[in-house]
Amino acid sequence: MTARDSDSGSGRVHRFRSARRVPAALTALVVLGVAALFLYDLAAVRAGRPGMNWRGDLADALANHTPADLGVQLIAGALVLAGAVLLLLALAPGLRRILPMLPPDRRAGVRAGLGRKDAAQILRDRAMEVSGVRSVRVKMGRSHVGVRATSHFRELDDVRADLDAVIAVGIEELGLAHPPQPRVRVRR
Repeated sequence: MTARDSDSGSGRVHRFRSARRVPAALTALVVLGVAALFLYDLAAVRAGRPGMNWRGDLADALANHTPADLGVQLIAGALVLAGAVLLLLALAPGLRRILPMLPPDRRAGVRAGLGRKDAAQILRDRAMEVSGVRSVRVKMGRSHVGVRATSHFRELDDVRADLDAVIAVGIEELGLAHPPQPRVRVRR
């Protein structure tokens, strides 16, 4: 639980974040430092000062190839794309398969989460207890639960009504911070 979670009086429960943000930020800082060092050395060579030995060869190659060359533009585009991907990975939450649960007591400082597959299995087991259901497939998303059931001896409307009730109670008992909306489909 972050300080922002406990200090906000709104009671909002945030998604879990991946632990890769700090290593990705450190990697980006290291890459930035190395790029700044190379740029400084290139500027020193251009200003007539001695540069690193192997960098002199690279500076000569850069003097022969201008930014208008297609190869230079392709390499620059690839580097920009790689940088954008690294920034996206550093900023995006990576634990999308974990659904945040409501904590019983916000002051306790405990956060809980439930995996999507586990939540789907719990709801599937609940749905299999409904009379007339032969098989059930449950697909759990962040905002919706897709339930596809096959009925074999009861009326489809009765089975659908029972499944709606059982799935609604099951979603409520999961204790999710953002309960998904059920979409129930029953067929023969």
